Amino acid sequence: MSTDAVGPLLVVSAHAGDFVWRAAGAIALAAERGDRAKVVCLSYGERGESARAWREGKGLEEIKALRRAEAEAAAAELGAEIEFLDAGDYPLLETPELVDRLVRIYREFEPSVVLTHTLADPYNGDHPAAARMAMQARVLAQAIGYDAPGEPLGAPPVFFFEPHQPEQCEFKPDVLLDITPVFERKRKAMECLPAQVHMWEYYTDLAKRRGVQLKRNAGPNLGLPHETMAEAYVRVYPQTTGVLA
Repeated sequence: MSTDAVGPLLVVSAHAGDFVWRAAGAIALAAERGDRAKVVCLSYGERGESARAWREGKGLEEIKALRRAEAEAAAAELGAEIEFLDAGDYPLLETPELVDRLVRIYREFEPSVVLTHTLADPYNGDHPAAARMAMQARVLAQAIGYDAPGEPLGAPPVFFFEPHQPEQCEFKPDVLLDITPVFERKRKAMECLPAQVHMWEYYTDLAKRRGVQLKRNAGPNLGLPHETMAEAYVRVYPQTTGVLA
C-alpha cells in the first residue's frame, strides 16, 4: 500500500470504533489525495465495546445511537463516507444475507484497496468474522455469474490492519504506512470516541512505535521527521509489479 496509489479505499470494520484505531491514518491519506474513502461498520459495537454507556444505565437503542454519532463524527473528521449495517455484535454472526450486502457494496463502490481485520483474534470473535465476510464478499463480487447489480469486481488488494493484541493474533506486519502528515486528524478522530477514551493514548503510542520501525526500515538519512507516525498492515495477496523495490 503506497501513499501515491489512486482509487477508492474501502474499510470493513466489525464495530463502530475499529476503523478509527486501526486505519484512520490510511483513510485520512486517501481523502487528502482526493480519493473516495468509505467505511462499512457491520455493527455499532453496542454490546461488547460500550461498557461505559452500559454502566451509566443507558439502554440498547440509546447506545446504538450514541456509537453511531461518534463514528459519524470520526468519519467526517477523516473525510470518509460511512455506512452502518446494524448486524449486531457479541456475537457478530456470519450470514449469507450479510455477505450479499457486502457484495453489493463492493460492486457499487469498486474499491481499489480493501482494509479489514485479521483472520485470527482469540480476544474478539467479531473481528475475524468481519474479515472472513469481507474476503468472501470480495471473491463473490468478482464472479460474473453472481446475482448482484453492477459489473464484476477486479482484484483489489486486501490489507489486514493491526489488532489490539498483535502477538496473539498472528499479526506480523509487512507494510508500514507513514501517517505523519495526517496523524493529527487521526488523533481528532479518536477523540470523537469518548466511549473508549482508554484507547486514545494506546493508539497514539502505537503510532510512535510503528513510526520508529518505519524509519528503521526506510534506510538512513532520508530526512524523515523525528516524530514519524505510522500504521502497520499485513498484505493478504501477492503484490504484482514489474520492478522489485
